[in-house]
Amino acid sequence: MVKDVVEEGHTHHGKDYVDPPPAPLLDMGELKLWSFYRALIAEFVATLLFLYITVATVIGHQKQKDPCAGVGLLGIAWSFGGMIFVLVYCTAGISGGHINPAVTFGLFLARKVSLIRAVSYMIAQCLGAICGVGFVKLFMKKSFNSLGGGANSVASGYSNGTALGAEIIGTFVLVYTVFSATDPKRSARDSHVPLLSPLLELVLTLQEALVLLSSSTIRRSGMTIGFSGLDHSLEH
Repeated sequence: MVKDVVEEGHTHHGKDYVDPPPAPLLDMGELKLWSFYRALIAEFVATLLFLYITVATVIGHQKQKDPCAGVGLLGIAWSFGGMIFVLVYCTAGISGGHINPAVTFGLFLARKVSLIRAVSYMIAQCLGAICGVGFVKLFMKKSFNSLGGGANSVASGYSNGTALGAEIIGTFVLVYTVFSATDPKRSARDSHVPLLSPLLELVLTLQEALVLLSSSTIRRSGMTIGFSGLDHSLEH
């Protein structure tokens, strides 16, 4: 995009933004940097906290016998949106605040991160998800087992194809919003980026709750792997 910039009576023709160069496919130099491992720790801890708080909120709501006693779907949505707000704010300057393999994979395809960083991020995110759900089961073992770990299920009246379509559309909107919010062409992006993530998570959670009572890619991976892999170890 070309924009005319007028400054002190002079007109300049050119870009009013700077596109960062594409990330190298294989950047072995990253493995020697402490900032790389600090970013992995940030992604691990952020995803652990995200899964722990949100899945615990879901289970805490589901175990209530009175539908009005729990936080409700809106409370669950705000737990996801609030956690994303806090975690992205805390980790954006360290790792970029991905906290989701879908976001990391999308940024890799756009050459925003290298292959090594993308794979490492996704491994750290999945491990964090497993540990987060493991803590939920450790502290809420009885409810966790009786409620199936708060696992997703397709609501009655909807087909698996409809549920799959909702997941695809929701994930697309999530990644699209991340790219839109971080686009260097947006001259005022810094003023509204912190608000986009929690509001988007709130909308997507309410949308998907109507179809399959789920939330995001990383939550499903954490509950699925964590429930099956940690079930036996935490029994003893």
